Amino acid sequence: MQNSQTKRLIFALVFAVFLGGAFYGGFVSGKAQELQANRSDAIINKDVNKPDGIDFSLFWKTWNTVNQKYVATHGSTTVPVTDQARVYGAIKGMVASLGDPYTTFFTPSESTAFQTEIDANFEGVGMEMGQKDGFLTVISALPGGPAKAAGILSGDKIIKIGNKLMTDTTVEEAVTLIRGKKGTIVNLTILREGTKDPLIFNITRDIINLPVIDSSNDKNTGIFTIKLYSFSTQSASLFRNTLREFVLSGSNKLILDLRGNPGGLLDSAVDIASWFLPPGKIVVQEDYGNGKEKTIERSRGYNIFNDNLKMVILVDGGSASASEILSGALSEYNKAILVGTRTFGKGSVQELVNVDGQTTLKVTIARWLTPNGKSISDGGLAPDIEVKLTDDDIKNHNDLQMKKAVEILSKP
Repeated sequence: MQNSQTKRLIFALVFAVFLGGAFYGGFVSGKAQELQANRSDAIINKDVNKPDGIDFSLFWKTWNTVNQKYVATHGSTTVPVTDQARVYGAIKGMVASLGDPYTTFFTPSESTAFQTEIDANFEGVGMEMGQKDGFLTVISALPGGPAKAAGILSGDKIIKIGNKLMTDTTVEEAVTLIRGKKGTIVNLTILREGTKDPLIFNITRDIINLPVIDSSNDKNTGIFTIKLYSFSTQSASLFRNTLREFVLSGSNKLILDLRGNPGGLLDSAVDIASWFLPPGKIVVQEDYGNGKEKTIERSRGYNIFNDNLKMVILVDGGSASASEILSGALSEYNKAILVGTRTFGKGSVQELVNVDGQTTLKVTIARWLTPNGKSISDGGLAPDIEVKLTDDDIKNHNDLQMKKAVEILSKP
């Protein structure tokens, strides 16, 4: 999964992400050529790894035109932009041209910030986000976090953070704007399906603690419920322990609640699926395209349940990535019934590539396919039984989806 050059990422949204500003601007000079030769940040033009058949003459003509003609005004930065920053800006623009919200180039400062963030606890509002249909969209508001308490919902579209419009803004940029010191306030402007006007939230930041798993056993109905919040390094072992409680309860009725679960580690999803599938069964396929051979992740075959197990998985628009992998596999093998609403549709694989020792590229390298070959990225997973929740249902804690799951499992 990891070596000195790359790190594989399959998070719906990496819990700790980062950004730097977009570097676009110009170098003001009446004597560009002369100054360029004397600048300490002058770039040595190396054509190492230059691809065949690509003509960069247009790029360099534009570069030189900017050098010769551009003048900073009161409407733009008056601080000269370094040539290296302009190169980084060009690379960012090239990467952005792919139209993939999960492929991003990070400068040295951004790369350093990434490592700092993932090694530490973070402060913010407790919200996972992704790009969907051209909008910055809430995948889930984490339980116990400020966003959840404020009323942020899965599927909310963030159109403004503070005074900054989210047009052409990456997820990483948005996360940096939202994060901040505990006790400070961030202002979010939201579009929500079913509401006419934008909603405005003023949310006080706090330290975010990510939950992993909860469980309950209803002795009246005989139904055991497992709520899995994420697929972290602890999830597989905690799920195993909780599953043991389920077995010891004597129940054969299980609800697995993956609503608002933004995903996480593929290995955790495969391990959890293995409790319900025979050895060798496909859990997920990794499709690299371009005629490359797929990578197949298969069940480890713990498979401790017989055909008497009755199982419902609850999903919604906040169920993403590893949640969709697990749900897709157990649904297609008829091990579970999916109840709720369509999942988020985050079914791609990212790799973090060390480009030159200082910069990194987070690049999409493959897409996830269910055992039957359905692309998770293609609109997510449709539930077997659709149950929508209204705003009133949510406010009044009227969980119709959970009620439907109980109804299904209570049938003879």
